[in-house]
Amino acid sequence: QVQLVESGGGLVQPGGSLRLSCAASGFTFSSYAMNWYRQAPGKERELVARITSGASAGSSTNYADSVKGRFTISRDNAEKTVYLQMTALKPEDTAVYYCNAHNVVVGNNRYLEVWGRGTLVTVSS
Repeated sequence: QVQLVESGGGLVQPGGSLRLSCAASGFTFSSYAMNWYRQAPGKERELVARITSGASAGSSTNYADSVKGRFTISRDNAEKTVYLQMTALKPEDTAVYYCNAHNVVVGNNRYLEVWGRGTLVTVSS
């Protein structure tokens, strides 16, 4: 079945770093852009970073202004994994982080919004 599994979250000091991973299975990973979202308690889910499929010309990336210059999204199509390298972490980065693949084609006439179950990042001194 189509699945995304995040890992790498944890507790980190302000200014520290974490690397999140998201392993994909059950679909043609290399054909899809991949996204990282986050959601803090009482706040709306927000898009953090996006990376294109890079099928022929290499991937391009986009970031939320709040994380630009601090976070880096990357992917390894051979490993079917997308990463989020997080540096210079701030308390306001505390959230559950989710990876996402938008409208994955499944079967003949199905489009599936694919989400992992999330990994918690807590930035605190």
